Amino acid sequence: MSESTPAPAFVSPTPNSVLRRALVWGVAVAATVAVVGAIISGLIFGAIGVWSALLGGALALVLMGITIVTILIANRYASAPDLIGLYFGIVMGGWLLKFVVFLVLVYALRSQPWLEPITLAFCLIAGVLGSLIVDVVVFVRGRVPYVGEAELRR
Repeated sequence: MSESTPAPAFVSPTPNSVLRRALVWGVAVAATVAVVGAIISGLIFGAIGVWSALLGGALALVLMGITIVTILIANRYASAPDLIGLYFGIVMGGWLLKFVVFLVLVYALRSQPWLEPITLAFCLIAGVLGSLIVDVVVFVRGRVPYVGEAELRR
């Protein structure tokens, strides 16, 4: 009789697959916020409201995407103990980049005549809150183990 190793019943997702899932769902949330905001704001403010809502959804997508992409890039260096500083440098650099991009865009867009600032603010806030909710749900349901595969003694 030969011993065979049974296949595991549950294959845990990798951190990268969880982040990719968060990116996909984040894109869906940002698109939904942009479309719903464009419809509502278009009825109230006209074309200016539509462009403002679409811009708010796009900004939420860019800000959310910067974080996820930098973590995906940094995960390449997470397994090497010598490169853990590089990992955190990439993640913190991404957050700093996101902050600078946000400040530059808000400063550049604050007095544009083709922009409805209330619509932009609501859509940006809704997009960011939506992406935070998506991140929490995806990470909670991701079930990524924090220990490696180990064989139990019998």
